[in-house]
Amino acid sequence: MNSLFGVYECSADAKGRVMLPVAFKKQLTKELKAGFVMKRSIFSKSLELYPMATWNEMVKEVNKLNKFIKKNVEFIRMFNYGVVPVELDASGRLLISKDMVTFSGINKNIVMAAAGDRIEIWDTKAYEKFIKDGTQNFEKLAEDVMGGINPALGE
Repeated sequence: MNSLFGVYECSADAKGRVMLPVAFKKQLTKELKAGFVMKRSIFSKSLELYPMATWNEMVKEVNKLNKFIKKNVEFIRMFNYGVVPVELDASGRLLISKDMVTFSGINKNIVMAAAGDRIEIWDTKAYEKFIKDGTQNFEKLAEDVMGGINPALGE
């Protein structure tokens, strides 16, 4: 799968159903049949939606951890906590479960933002705050994360 792109504002109904944006459906045409996995984000109060194949590849790596090391077992447990399979209904909507809504603080207005191989799902106000706060430090973050990479040297 190629890297996803785009940020879309959506609305969730009272039951937590939200329409997957058409642009994401087009990018995920091959993945729609296999379904998705939704999990809590590790670093923010947002949700992550993975195409099933992407999820399976990531879980293969997690499952390589030595299960006779306590912190590995604890990580695996927390990593998988609340993970749910998700399929689009006949109308193209996905259901965000009540516990996921509670964790993320999602209300009616949400943002679906591409994040490489997954889609992040945020409450709109939380996303706007994250972007506003992050913009101030992005220059330094970009330099710290990407500054040592030199494509001309194959690094």
